[in-house]
Amino acid sequence: MLISMQCLIENKKSEKDILKNDLDIYLTYPAINKESNNLLLGENLIVLKALLYHYDMGGKIDLIYIDPPFSTRNVFKTSETRANTISHYSNGAIAYEDTLTGDAFLEFLRERLVLARELLSDRGSIYLHIDYKIGHYVKVLMDEIFGIENFRNDITRIKCNPKNFSRKAYGNIKDLILFYSKTQNNIWNECYVDYTASDIAQLFRKSKGGRAYTTIPLHAPGETKNGETGKAFRGIFPPEGRHWRCSIEELEKLDSQGLIEWSKNGVPRKIIYADSQKGKKAQDIWEFKDPQYPAYPTEKNSALLERIISTSSDKDSTVMDFFCGSGTTLVASQRLSRKWIGIDRSKQAIETVKRKLESEEILGQKQFEFFDLSGLHA
Repeated sequence: MLISMQCLIENKKSEKDILKNDLDIYLTYPAINKESNNLLLGENLIVLKALLYHYDMGGKIDLIYIDPPFSTRNVFKTSETRANTISHYSNGAIAYEDTLTGDAFLEFLRERLVLARELLSDRGSIYLHIDYKIGHYVKVLMDEIFGIENFRNDITRIKCNPKNFSRKAYGNIKDLILFYSKTQNNIWNECYVDYTASDIAQLFRKSKGGRAYTTIPLHAPGETKNGETGKAFRGIFPPEGRHWRCSIEELEKLDSQGLIEWSKNGVPRKIIYADSQKGKKAQDIWEFKDPQYPAYPTEKNSALLERIISTSSDKDSTVMDFFCGSGTTLVASQRLSRKWIGIDRSKQAIETVKRKLESEEILGQKQFEFFDLSGLHA
C-alpha cells in the first residue's frame, strides 16, 4: 500500500500549483548554452522552473544527484582553514543554514523533486543523499513522486570510522542514498568492484601457471532435442534434461584456447580465470568515507559520485546537481566527459565550486559558463 504524504505535510501544495509557470515574464534571462557546462547561482526552486519553462530543458537531464539539507537544525560555516558544522561557532562565513524541520522541510524538498521529475529524461535517474533521521519520510515522498515501481535501491553509505559516543544508542557510521528512475528503461552501465585477496581465495581455489581460476558447468537446465546444443561434443552428450550452454563450434573453440578442464571421468567444465573478470557486481552497501578536511561543509567523496555517474549516465548525458555545494558532482561529471548543470543559492558554495573546477586540468575542454540567476523570482 502506497502511503500518502498528505498525513505528514500540512498545507501540501498540489502538483498543478508546484508546476505552475509563475516566473516573471518581464525579467531578462541570460542566454545559457545548453551544450555547455553551466554553473548557476540562484534559488533552486526558481532556477529549476526557469530550466523547465524558459530554457526548454524538460526531459533533457539523464541523471540528478542531490545532497540536500538533512533537517539537522545546524548552521554550516566555512573559514580560511576548514569547513565546520557547528551552529554556535563564532568565526567563519555562513555557507548555508539547515533550519527547516518537520513537514516544512518535507514540502520544501517535495516541490523541488516534482520539478526534478519533469526535467529528467525517460531514461533518467535520481539519487538523493539523506540521513537516517529523516530518510524514511523522504522515501515515502519519493515513492509518491516517482512511483514505488521506479524505486531501485536504498544504498547504505559508510561515511566514517566508528565513534565512541556516550549516547544510549548504537553508533552511526552510515547514511543512505535513495535511487529512483523516471521509467523502467533507465540508463544502466553495470558497476563492478575489484575482487579482494579474500574473494579470490574463496572463489578461485585452483591455480594454473600462477593464475587463480575456478570452473563452471558447460551445460544448463532444459533439453534440446533437435538443436545444435543437444548434440554430442567429443562423443559426450549433455546430461539428461540439460543442454550445452553454447554451440559445438564454440565448445571446440574454448577447448582449443585451453579454457576447458576435463575431469578424470572425461566431463568438460569451463575455466574462469580471476584476472580475466571485471570484478564482482557492486552491492547496496558502499564504503566512501567523507573527506577528513572538507573544502565545504558536508563535502562528499569524489569516488562516490564517479560511481553513480558512470553507472547511471552515458558520455552524451547531462548531469544535474541543484544543491551542488562544493561541486564534487560537477567535477566528477567533467572528469567522466558528461555535461553538467550545477545550482546553488550560496555564494560561498559557488566560489568554492569555481576554485575547484578551475584547478581541474582537462586539456582542450572549456570548463564552464557561470550565470547569476539570483535576481529571478516568481
